[in-house]
Amino acid sequence: MGILKTRKNKKFSYTPRYYDNKGEDGSPFEIKHKFDDYRKTVGDNKGLKGKFVDALDDLKNNRDKEVNKRLIIIIAVLILVFLFIIDFDLSIFFSK
Repeated sequence: MGILKTRKNKKFSYTPRYYDNKGEDGSPFEIKHKFDDYRKTVGDNKGLKGKFVDALDDLKNNRDKEVNKRLIIIIAVLILVFLFIIDFDLSIFFSK
């Protein structure tokens, strides 16, 4: 019997067809949202508290008041749906 030869893996070097790295830093394969540069909550890993504080600060300093109202209405509806699902008795908040 002879010695079994194992095949070596083929090497493949891929460069995208229309990619040139002139003036841009980073990889062409990096996935980045186009509004990430304008958000405070994206980027550094600040932990849960830091992200929550940044989100609240962004909500307070938001110039579009209708978005804030819409967000509050959505949160209120979701809370009421949750309370309905768990059969919470809302009559304790109202006096007779």
